[in-house]
Amino acid sequence: MEEKNPMRWMILLTVIVGTFLGRLDQTIVNLALPKIINDFAITVSAAGWIATAYILANAVFVPVWGKLGDTVGRKKVYIIGFAMFIVGSALAGLSWNFSSMIVFRVIQAIAGSADYPTAMAIIAFTFSEGRERAQALGIWSSSFAAASVFGPLIGGPIIDNLGWRWVFLVNIPVGIVGLLMALIFVPESKAAYQGSRSFDWWGAITLGSALSSLVLVLDQGTDWGWISTNSFLCYLAIVVFISIFYIIERDHPEPIVDLKFFKNATFLNVMGNNFLVFMGLMGGVFLIPIFAQTFLGYTATESGYLFMPMALALMLAAPLGGALVGRVEARWVIMASTFVASFGFILFSIFIDVRATALDIMFPLFVMAFGLGFGMSQRTAAVAAIVPKEEIGVASSILALARNIAGAFGIALFGTLLNSVTESNVLSIAQNSAVNMQLALQAGNTHAMQTFISLIELKAQVNAYNTVFLSAAALLAVGAIATYWLKIPEKVLEEPIYIEG
Repeated sequence: MEEKNPMRWMILLTVIVGTFLGRLDQTIVNLALPKIINDFAITVSAAGWIATAYILANAVFVPVWGKLGDTVGRKKVYIIGFAMFIVGSALAGLSWNFSSMIVFRVIQAIAGSADYPTAMAIIAFTFSEGRERAQALGIWSSSFAAASVFGPLIGGPIIDNLGWRWVFLVNIPVGIVGLLMALIFVPESKAAYQGSRSFDWWGAITLGSALSSLVLVLDQGTDWGWISTNSFLCYLAIVVFISIFYIIERDHPEPIVDLKFFKNATFLNVMGNNFLVFMGLMGGVFLIPIFAQTFLGYTATESGYLFMPMALALMLAAPLGGALVGRVEARWVIMASTFVASFGFILFSIFIDVRATALDIMFPLFVMAFGLGFGMSQRTAAVAAIVPKEEIGVASSILALARNIAGAFGIALFGTLLNSVTESNVLSIAQNSAVNMQLALQAGNTHAMQTFISLIELKAQVNAYNTVFLSAAALLAVGAIATYWLKIPEKVLEEPIYIEG
């Protein structure tokens, strides 16, 4: 029996600091966009590239860092990424124009993408006992989700009182503390490769090109049009580069993504569940602040406060779910957690209204987040346990990719759905109210007509939100049902996992 590392919980805290900081920055920046637009005198569509550039670079480099961590050492890669993130944050805070901001955001994204695959591998290496490892991975995973909740909560006051540059500059002191903790507490580990240690650069380039095209069309498709020339060029690039990538990886001795993973039914099922959960989560939740500010009159800071119960639910549920590892079959825990998250979206569809109170939004968020957090440990621990020990960094990077792409899919899908359903609702409601509209016109009451049209648009939009949240609930329900076929040998989760260091 391997002796437990006495500093293991401090190591967990260290990687949580890095994960939380990177994801927090990603969410806070969106709140700062209006002020950046004013300072740099750019359009709203141009400002969208501040987020798009980050997403693109992050998606491209996640598998690269995962493979490098397994090959040259996870602590080395983690520290390099952390140091780069601090430098990128400082440069972004000192940006003098739009172009410099884009360059420095790309640096931040490349650095931030090193965190997820290396952090997960470091935790799996540190916690060898199955149940304790699952609990640690669950706590760490909840910090990933909690950062997206605390982003609006922390970002609003920083932007309002200190200015948008401090969204980036505040990362410097916190980042230095996290970097020092990593240098002191995190042990080095790497996979015991017997091969040539040659890095799969062509695989990385072709995968990066395919992911760039995919994220780009998901982010810009609504503005371009899904059947526009730009979109079709992206579709073509995706097909071409994925085909080349497959040919390269099929025969490469040390591929950046081992295609054998996709022959593992358990890995595919867990990844599929993650994809549907995060697609529904990101696609639905990104609409909450928009609804609160548009229809309830909340400020950005007030909208952030709505997410406080969500953060609490994540923190409570993650360790609770981890404690069930080895006691309750994993698929039942994941299924129950996904159904609870689905029920949270159903509550949204019930309570969503222009007369909604803060509690009407907070309670569904709490339910949904509790469901998400409850199954987090099981999902993450399953992947860590069933893949080859020497490729845990690559496996976790694939999981991270699935989550990122799922989020982009969800936002694109539900944003398009919201617009489409709103237009359809306007026509439907107007047709059913044709007699009233005719009477108002005959009366020559312009004010009455304007009020009437406004009420139609309002009802159409609110009903569209209802449709989107029900769609998110249905999506998560599908993900829950699919876990019935998830087979994870419980002894795998209970046994220690040894990663050679």
